[in-house]
Amino acid sequence: MMLNDLPYPDWHEGLTIQGVIEHMNYTWPKLVTKVNGQLVWPEDYGNVVLQENDDLKIHHLLLIIFLYFLIIMFHL
Repeated sequence: MMLNDLPYPDWHEGLTIQGVIEHMNYTWPKLVTKVNGQLVWPEDYGNVVLQENDDLKIHHLLLIIFLYFLIIMFHL
């Protein structure tokens, strides 16, 4: 499994997004999460079971807003 484009070494059968967030100690209040390009809502983090070949992206919402702002500023 890949986490933010890096191999995630602790994948195991039954691992959920919530398990990854807890294992990585992500304590940010607002996260944007995608599995294989599909957006996953926070209420589903404990229900989505990750497969060995999944591509998981977890980003802080403020980072995404900041990057979007920079893109807009440099294209004006």
